[in-house]
Amino acid sequence: MMKRKSISASKASVVFFLCQMISALDVPLDSKLLEELSQPPTITQQSPKDYIVDPRENIVIQCEAKGKPPPSFSWTRNGTHFDIDKDAQVTMKPNSGTLVVNIMNGVKAEAYEGVYQCTARNERGAAISNNIVIRPSRSPLWTKEKLEPNHVREGDSLVLHCRPPVGLPPPIIFWMDNAFQRLPQSERVSQGLNGDLYFSNVQPEDTREDYICYARFNHTQTIQQKQPISVKVFSMDSLNDTIAANLSDTDIYGAKPVTERPPVLLTPTGSTSNKVELRGNVLLLECIAAGLPTPVIRWIKEGGELPANRTFFENFKKTLKIIDVSEADSGNYKCIARNILGSIHHVISVTVKAAPYWITAPRNLVLSPGEDGTLICRANGNPKPSISWLTNGVPIAIAPEDPSRKVDGDTIIFSAVQERSSAVYQCNASNEYGYLLANAFVNVLAEPPRILTPANKLYQVIADSPALIDCAYFGSPKPEIEWFKGVKGSILRGSEYVFHDNGTLEIPVAQKDSTGTYTCVARNKLGKTQNEVQLEVKDPTMIIKQPEYKVIQRSAQASFECVIKHDPTLIPTVRWLKDNDELPDDERFLVGKDNLTIMNVTDKDDGTYTCIVNTTLDSVSASAVLTVVARPNPPLDLELTGQLERSIELSWVPGEENNSPITNFVIEYEDGLHEPGVWHYQTEVPGSQTTVQLKLSPYVNYSFRVIAVNEIGRSQPSEPSEQYLTKSANPDENPSNVQGIGSEPDNLVITWESLKGFQSNGPGLQYKVSWRQKDVDDEWTSVVVANVSKYIVSGTPTFVPYEIKVQALNDLGYAPEPSEVIGHSGEDLPMVAPGNVQVHVINSTLAKVHWDPVPLKSVRGHLQGYKIYYWKIQSLSRRIKRHVEKKILTFRGNKTFGMLPGLEPYSSYKLNVRVVNGKGEGPASPDKVFKTPEGVPSSPSFLKITNPTLDSLTLEWGSPTHPNGVLTSYILKFQPINNTHELGPLVEIRIPANESSLILKNLNYSTRYKFYFNAQTSVGSGSQITEEAVTIMDEAMASRQVDIATQGWFIGLMCAVALLILILLIVCFIRRNKGGKYPVKEKEDAHADPEIQPMKEDDGTFGEYSDAEDHKPLKKGSRTPSDRTVKKEDSDDSLVDYGEGVNGQFNEDGSFIGQYSGKKEKEPAEGNESSEAPSPVNAMNSFV
Repeated sequence: MMKRKSISASKASVVFFLCQMISALDVPLDSKLLEELSQPPTITQQSPKDYIVDPRENIVIQCEAKGKPPPSFSWTRNGTHFDIDKDAQVTMKPNSGTLVVNIMNGVKAEAYEGVYQCTARNERGAAISNNIVIRPSRSPLWTKEKLEPNHVREGDSLVLHCRPPVGLPPPIIFWMDNAFQRLPQSERVSQGLNGDLYFSNVQPEDTREDYICYARFNHTQTIQQKQPISVKVFSMDSLNDTIAANLSDTDIYGAKPVTERPPVLLTPTGSTSNKVELRGNVLLLECIAAGLPTPVIRWIKEGGELPANRTFFENFKKTLKIIDVSEADSGNYKCIARNILGSIHHVISVTVKAAPYWITAPRNLVLSPGEDGTLICRANGNPKPSISWLTNGVPIAIAPEDPSRKVDGDTIIFSAVQERSSAVYQCNASNEYGYLLANAFVNVLAEPPRILTPANKLYQVIADSPALIDCAYFGSPKPEIEWFKGVKGSILRGSEYVFHDNGTLEIPVAQKDSTGTYTCVARNKLGKTQNEVQLEVKDPTMIIKQPEYKVIQRSAQASFECVIKHDPTLIPTVRWLKDNDELPDDERFLVGKDNLTIMNVTDKDDGTYTCIVNTTLDSVSASAVLTVVARPNPPLDLELTGQLERSIELSWVPGEENNSPITNFVIEYEDGLHEPGVWHYQTEVPGSQTTVQLKLSPYVNYSFRVIAVNEIGRSQPSEPSEQYLTKSANPDENPSNVQGIGSEPDNLVITWESLKGFQSNGPGLQYKVSWRQKDVDDEWTSVVVANVSKYIVSGTPTFVPYEIKVQALNDLGYAPEPSEVIGHSGEDLPMVAPGNVQVHVINSTLAKVHWDPVPLKSVRGHLQGYKIYYWKIQSLSRRIKRHVEKKILTFRGNKTFGMLPGLEPYSSYKLNVRVVNGKGEGPASPDKVFKTPEGVPSSPSFLKITNPTLDSLTLEWGSPTHPNGVLTSYILKFQPINNTHELGPLVEIRIPANESSLILKNLNYSTRYKFYFNAQTSVGSGSQITEEAVTIMDEAMASRQVDIATQGWFIGLMCAVALLILILLIVCFIRRNKGGKYPVKEKEDAHADPEIQPMKEDDGTFGEYSDAEDHKPLKKGSRTPSDRTVKKEDSDDSLVDYGEGVNGQFNEDGSFIGQYSGKKEKEPAEGNESSEAPSPVNAMNSFV
């Protein structure tokens, strides 16, 4: 969520005025202006009407006033003049009317009790204060009285009276014991509004001797203590014991038991009462009832509802409190006391009266000579107050007459006032509950216009918000105000502007074009003045990336973003709040420029985080909620109920969810009898369930615990429940996973999974093991064994099936009849090898083997599959025997064929086949010999080019490492490569297989050739190897090129080209400085060296240089090392590999220009790319 508020700097000056009246002048609170203008007195500070003073301290009666000239002060006491100079104990503060009565010299404060009134006077009039009633506070001691102990029967009601001394102001009452501890209060025992302590019914625990009532007098900071009150409660049991001790066995005795009673009101008494309260005060109504059981109090208002938001219940609902009461709260309020035996009620009739309160208080008038005005004094109250007027503190009826004024009830009308009409008028509104007194002056002034707003004041506002431009003025008569925009602008009018009476110009929706100079002009009949101010409209501050809602696990890290955009001339400040308060003083909170990061989050970090951005003109905020989640707290209060032999009910109280709802509960159990300390899974239930019925096993000492689970994870386990031991019983189940597998050819090993401790159902767990041979009419053989998991039967035939069963039993009896399983006695190695082995050669690397299956009886065990052993005898092409390395392929199941992949071509192999069971392998079949046909050869082992001449090259090579057959020939292909990377015509030569070198003649001089070389068998050609080489240059041609390069005309041509390039660079630099914009390609074209730019294929013009591998025709293996030998393993990273006789060019960063290399060989083809980087000489040759 995001909130925004704008703060206009001009709004502050709207409150720049003392008062405002219709058809009257405003007097601004400008210090310089106030120093120059005459003004009648105004009371600014005075003591309260009812002023209770501390008799131990000096009495200070305040009276402060202002006016021009400064007023003088005088006092009356009890309606007569109070001559301060004649009382040595009384002084008046300098430049003030405040009195100070010194009572530190033994004078009593009571001597200065009375009604005081202050008058402030100057040449323009006199203002008076309220009547200030001075009374010293009193905190009298408690009157001594003899208090009898209170003997009360249990269940009766009791009232302990406090009756505090009458003090001024009234004391605060509370009850404590001798240890100064407050006595506990409840619905049964509570303190009333009058300070008495009420017992609705007493209980034996109420017996004590130190019920003490205290009265605290806050004004004097003293506490008075009543004598302790003793209460003795007699219970029925103690009364019976007393009576029994004094009567014989034959007497009929016995006090009546505590009887329940219906409610009876202790206060107020009767069925009705009345209450009067004043408007604005707090209404307190009280009902306290006796009864057993303790009655409950309820409040209603007859014929209406209790006022919402102002009604409160206190003292255990025995007190109804309504704050800020008004006449509408008058009516009948009923309290109802109820218990199980009945109810009683009391009706309180409330009447709300009102001391006078203002509807319209009179306000100061500033008029110019000849103007009209009014003073209005309107007040209300119950009963309605009377209005009386005074002028300069004198009743207006006996004051000097003024022809300009006319009194009309609560209004004084002024017509055509003159300067002598200046005075201070007092309005008094009073009824029987109080009075109001207000001073308002009439000041008649004649002043030319003045503009009080500083010249050239700068106002700054946010766009689309109101702009308030002040023109604080004063003049008498009241000046007229006009506004202009700009120095010579026209007067501002229209609906887009609002003109306030105080001179302020309001632009309701300021825009960027509202920025400028505004001129305010003030005129009256005495003159004219003007003032210029400036308005700047700023861009609003915005949060463009707000914090987002986060759900974070405890101990993780949370981060909120707050990225802002603002007017560049404003300086923003960013604050972060948590729950509308400052961030905790914790180093885990890291405030960055645009974010807030909370490290190692804890539960206390949960809450709402707000980013507030403030500038001097506006404020924006955005909030996001952080929810800290964690694994739930463990469940509490595990309880076992409904215990039965095979079931029990478990209940628990969930722990805290930690902001992630509990999805389920996991119940675990511990068997303290068989596996103490080991907890097992029992069941789980949904997170809404807190009870579960659990199934139990016999002979288990159970303890349970519960684990709560939510989306975050599992809680810690709860505390274990109490233990519950179930009774013993026969086993309910038999061992599982019963198997019969022989470990030797003449035995049967019977195994099973033993029952867990709790599955035994009782002591003395054993197993009855039974077996018999399958498909043979034999009786069952049985044996009872201890609590083990294996039994071995010896002397069995080899690999025959058996029926097996294992039954559990304990001291109480057998488990149910077990089910039977089939097992086998031990296996032995197979006796027979597979027969009729046949081999079908599919191709030079793949063969298929067939065989007949071995009879199952001869397998003598579980058939696992067949294994083929095969090995290479020799290569037919070289007739060289090699070390025999046997390979094995396994075929699972009852297969009768298999494939042999990865054979070597043109080779002789042997193989045999064996059957496999669980014991091992059987005998091998007779070896079978087969041969693979020829294949294509591998590439020649090397290709070396030596002895370059003008027109010939010598080639040497090595035979393929893997001929894979009989070599029939070698194929050599080659083609020239020109300087533009174009490939020439391809020439092919077939070479006999017994050759290992060749001299190529009739080649072009100074030409690079690319060679492709591979071997062939009758099946086809193998992979090829490539190489490049260059014939040497003719000496005459070389000398001619050198001579050209040293000729003067050639040097001059090169200089001209350099000069032309320099001129082009200067022109480009000048154009760029003038603001011209060039694409990158144009810059590169302007600065690039044309000698290193390849020709475009379509139009022969120079193109852009690119070193991408797409333009490199020669690939891996195309570079020649220093010994002219190319091998597959050789690196292609050496610069020498690029060939001899070619000058490689380099960029500034050292990278080679024009290189051609690749990772994959392609078939030779004609192309447009050269195999060498052009040198300057070759570049020139390409132009010729």
